[in-house]
Amino acid sequence: MTATLLDTELKSRIQGAYSRWLEARGFRPRRGQREMIATIARVLTAPEAPRIAVVEAGTGTGKTAAYALAAIPIAQQLDKRLVIATATIALQEQILFKDLPDLAEVSGLEFSFALAKGRQRYVCLKRLDDRLRGDAQTDLPMFEFLEDDTRALFQQLLDAFATRKWDGELDSWADGIDADAWRMITTDHRGCTNHRCGFFKQCPFFKARNGLEKADVVVANLDLLLADLALGGGAVLPEPEETIYILDEAHHLPDKTQQHFTVQTRLRATLQWLDQVGGNVGSMAQRFGRPAELVVLAQQITELTEAGSAPLVELMGLVPQLEFEARDDSRAIHRFPMGRVPVELAQAAGAAALVLRELAQRLELAHEMLQEVLDGTRRWDPAHEAEDWLPAIGQQVARALAVTQLLEDYHQGAETAKADRARWISQLSFESAEDYELTSAPIETGSLLKSALWSRGYAMVCTSATLAALSRFDRFLERAGLEDVTTVRIASPFRYPEIASLHVPNMQSDPRDPVAHTDEIARMLPDLLATERSALVLFTSWRQLNDVVERLPERLAPLLRVQGHGSRTALLDAHRQAIDAGEQSYLIGVASFAEGVDLPDDYCRHVIIAKLPFAVPDDPLGQTVAEWLEHDGRNPFFEITLPDASMRLIQACGRLIRHEEDFGRVTLLDRRVVTQRYGASLLDSLPPFRRELD
Repeated sequence: MTATLLDTELKSRIQGAYSRWLEARGFRPRRGQREMIATIARVLTAPEAPRIAVVEAGTGTGKTAAYALAAIPIAQQLDKRLVIATATIALQEQILFKDLPDLAEVSGLEFSFALAKGRQRYVCLKRLDDRLRGDAQTDLPMFEFLEDDTRALFQQLLDAFATRKWDGELDSWADGIDADAWRMITTDHRGCTNHRCGFFKQCPFFKARNGLEKADVVVANLDLLLADLALGGGAVLPEPEETIYILDEAHHLPDKTQQHFTVQTRLRATLQWLDQVGGNVGSMAQRFGRPAELVVLAQQITELTEAGSAPLVELMGLVPQLEFEARDDSRAIHRFPMGRVPVELAQAAGAAALVLRELAQRLELAHEMLQEVLDGTRRWDPAHEAEDWLPAIGQQVARALAVTQLLEDYHQGAETAKADRARWISQLSFESAEDYELTSAPIETGSLLKSALWSRGYAMVCTSATLAALSRFDRFLERAGLEDVTTVRIASPFRYPEIASLHVPNMQSDPRDPVAHTDEIARMLPDLLATERSALVLFTSWRQLNDVVERLPERLAPLLRVQGHGSRTALLDAHRQAIDAGEQSYLIGVASFAEGVDLPDDYCRHVIIAKLPFAVPDDPLGQTVAEWLEHDGRNPFFEITLPDASMRLIQACGRLIRHEEDFGRVTLLDRRVVTQRYGASLLDSLPPFRRELD
């Protein structure tokens, strides 16, 4: 490709599509939107890698239209696929059902688009049928017994699918499905027999996947993108080298990466699982008439489960000797400083990992044998039962590999090793017994993203309304592992000083005294709510939220829509209905209500923020990262805590003004923005609200 790829013809095509879209919708050209289109077009057509842009587009920029209008024609010109990945379902649905259809209708661009979801978001018709056949539960000991209500649900699902009232997607079942029940009727790639399955032609996953292969634009979420990259890329989504990625809500990308590459396992549950695996494979050998190779394999697996139990029992004896700090009634934590595991514990983990790695290999061999039976290259009788056993053994392979990965990580995290991960153990109390959950999470996500995404994708755009922290991209770029990329900040077109104010009232309490601060908020909140017919009240902790709500006057109870007292969708619907009816309604929630909630006009005239959104100080991952920075002579408060709080505060304030004609006010019940020296930097990073600082 040459530097002249963005030639006059391609520019004209992009500009023409933009002009037609503006005219059809009666919009005026926006300077920020034009700047975003030009930036993306320039980066995507660069002659050499890295073709990466980081674009913060303030609320009201119209970023979806901007990146789509630029990227779709360029992807078609380059014969690449366009993948748009978001962090939230709400934005994914907006892009899929509103923004892309709108562009396809009026812009003059001809393109197709489809939604991509992971295999485990779709029902496996084979497993659903198995669960409803009584013989499956007695023949396969790894299949759970069905309670009557679960059986009734499964029958309802099958009937709805058969009559085309349900498409087989988890997200489209209106009443929701319990996670444990859903796990029984979905599968992963190891449990799928693909075209050999008797339900292949009806399979909702493969029907959706066929649509993906023909689509110019694929809409997905960041979780699926990371899962696909972890499998090598191209498993569900297009091959990275042939893809232009738009990562919307990209400020979530480092955290999503951290979550995706976090590994954990429970010791007691693992021991119980080991007790069952050998017997399960032995039962499988019986079902197939005890073929010699399977009998030998079953014996080897039994021996390995017994050998693996000894070091795990040793681990179970070592872990209680650690000091645990209680977090709540059922959970206590021991965090390893700098992520380094004591040598004795690391050695026991390593010994268990050696055996579990071999166990995983033997289970993988059993899985391969079952596939050969299905292919007809291995003769076991009855051959049709291989289709039943394949997903069950596939689950055992996946679990063995996951446990092995965690144990190997703890072995590598011995006290002499370089600290590159946070590690901690949770002491969990259940009604039946106590268990210990071992966790390991990456400290740096940048290196993971470099190898999986930045070095492989053809071109990438990271965008969000909040990517800069304290007016700088440093925090995001470091966490994402990005260097020497194009960065642009596009200001919101809203006239904030004219339409919105930020009020910090005079308060007697300091948020660092939670009792006094909670008391004062409970006294102030009724008067604050009375100033407007609608409001969104945001807390940083469930404890303070519940304490304040309990102290509010009873007369307010019918007007409150409190998070946790119903689903998020139900609360938002009830709130909108009340406002539409001319009534008062106030939403009260925590961090998840500070983002992805669209409440324009009368649905939210007042955002009340209880406290600056600093991270919880007892988070074991955050504590380890802080130690890691301090070890390098850096200041974790100014490099992590303050920038992250800045981004969360911007997101919370962003719930107020949703379009150019909107108006309202923000009240912050935390005086630290005016009493502490860092307060000025937090205030200056916010939109230019009219300030009222008592």
